[in-house]
Amino acid sequence: MEEKLVLYIKVQELIKRKFKVAQIAKELKVSRPTVYKYLDMTFDEARAYTDQPLGKKKKLDHYKDWILAWLEEYPHLSSAQIHDWLLERYPHLVVGGSTVRTYVRDIREVYQIEKKVVVRQYEAVPEQPMGKQLQVDWGETRQKTIDNKEIKLYFIAFVLAHSRHKYMEWQTRPFTTRDAIRCHENAFKFYGGRAEEIVYDQDHLIAVSENAGQLLLTAEFQSYVNERKFKVHLCRKADPESKGMIENVVKYIKGNFADSRVFSDIEDWNKRARQWLERTGNHQVHQTTKKRPAEVFLLEKQHLQPVSSLLSYESTINQSITRSVSKDNTIRYKSNRYSVPLGTYQTMSENLVWIEVEDEDRKTLVIRREAKGEVIAEHIISSEKGKLIQNRHHTRDRSKGLKEFKQRLISYFEDQVQATAYLDEISQRYPRYRRDQFTIIYKVIQQYPALIDTILIKCMTEKLYSANDFRDVAHHLDTLRDEPVEEVQSFYTSTPTHSHIKASTRSLNAYTSILGGRA
Repeated sequence: MEEKLVLYIKVQELIKRKFKVAQIAKELKVSRPTVYKYLDMTFDEARAYTDQPLGKKKKLDHYKDWILAWLEEYPHLSSAQIHDWLLERYPHLVVGGSTVRTYVRDIREVYQIEKKVVVRQYEAVPEQPMGKQLQVDWGETRQKTIDNKEIKLYFIAFVLAHSRHKYMEWQTRPFTTRDAIRCHENAFKFYGGRAEEIVYDQDHLIAVSENAGQLLLTAEFQSYVNERKFKVHLCRKADPESKGMIENVVKYIKGNFADSRVFSDIEDWNKRARQWLERTGNHQVHQTTKKRPAEVFLLEKQHLQPVSSLLSYESTINQSITRSVSKDNTIRYKSNRYSVPLGTYQTMSENLVWIEVEDEDRKTLVIRREAKGEVIAEHIISSEKGKLIQNRHHTRDRSKGLKEFKQRLISYFEDQVQATAYLDEISQRYPRYRRDQFTIIYKVIQQYPALIDTILIKCMTEKLYSANDFRDVAHHLDTLRDEPVEEVQSFYTSTPTHSHIKASTRSLNAYTSILGGRA
C-alpha cells in the first residue's frame, strides 16, 4: 500500500536528520516498534512489504471502511468505543477486544490519525462484600441531534460495588427528587433487590447538608429512605476514595456510550443505553476485577435485600413521570401512542407533559401540562401494542374558547388597546400556559377591580409580562395604598422581596403619580 511506503520514506528522512526514534514516533504518530521495523528495511524490502500490507486477511478487514470513517470523523475514539459501535451495528459479530485494539492501532498508523491522550487519575477503592454497597451519581452531556442541533441530556448512574454491575437512566431535563426516587425503584427492579448501603455525593436532590457527620436529607427523600430501610452514606466533597467507583462509571458512560452518539428521542436513547449495558457496560471484562460484571452479578444478586413491588405511599399518591410530546401531538406509553389536544406541541418549547396511571380497574392514563396542573387528556390504557389511541376532541381547534376568555379580560380595562398588547405578549411568551396565565389575571381583576388599570400601566412600564408579576404588583400596590408617603419610599428603597420588580430605581414622584397622589 502506498501509505506504508510513504511512511517508510518519512522514517528514513527523519533518521538522516538525526531525529531519535522516540522523536520520529511522536512526529509521525506511530509506535516505536513500527519505527524500528522500517529502519531495519531496505527500500526494496519496504516495497515488497507494502505490496502485501496485510499478510493474511484480517478478521476486521470487512469493517475497515466503517472503522476508518469513524476515526476520521471522531479521532479521539478509543478502540473500546469502536468495538461497541461495531457490535451495535453488527450484533452477531464475535471479536475480541485485543483484536480490535490491534486493528485500530494499525489503521491510525497507516492513515496518520492521532488520538489525543487524556491522563485520568484514579483512586484505590476498597473491595466491598456482595450485596453490601450500591453507589449512585448524576451526570450530564451535550449530544448532537439528528437534525444537527445540540441538546443537553441528564442521567443517573448506579453501580454495585462488588460486581461492578451498572444501571442508568436518561432524561431531557434536570432531575428532581421525585425523578431520583423513581429511578431508584427502577434500579431495584433491574437488580432484583437493593444493597444494604447506598453511597451518594452531596447532591441537593437528596441532602440538605452534612454538619460534622450529621446527615440531613430532604423531607421527601428521608421519607423514601424510611420506607425502603437502606443505610445512606453521604460523601464529603472531593472525596474520591468513597465514591471513586461511581465517578469512573459516570466517565465510562460519557466516554464510551454517549461520546459522539447522535440523539433522536429520549425513549430511543434509553433503549440504546440498556442495550449498551448488556453488550458492553456489564459484559466487557472489568479492568480491576478481571471479570465480567454480568457474571459476578449472578452471585451477588443472591445477597441483595428483597424489595416490595409497590411502596406504601404509592397506593394513595400516584407518582408522576414525564413524556415528550411528538410533532403529531401524541405521547408514547408502553408501545402505544396516546393523543393530546391539538396545539400541545410547540416548536420553541421543551414539550414535556406529566402522566399518571389512575383507577386500578380501568387503568386510566391521565396527562397534565404540569405535575399537579390541569388535566389535558385522559385515556383508557390499551393492552395492545403499536396502536394510536385518540380522543376525537383532540383533533379540533379549541382555541375559540380561549379567545373569548381573552376578550372578556380585555373588556375590564379602560385602555383596551394597551390591555390587548399586554395579553398578546403573555400569549407569545407562554403559548402552552395561556389559559393558566389568563386565569390568574382574572382572579386579580376580581380581587382588585379598582387597581387593575394602575397595575397594567406599572407592568407595561416595567416590562413585567407574566400573570405572576401582574398578581405581585397588585399585592404590593394594595398594601401601599393606605401607607404614608415616607413608608412607601422606605419600602421601595429597601431590598425588594420580589427581585424582578425593579421599583427601587424609581423616584418618589413616579410612585405617587401612579397611586393617584400629588408630588
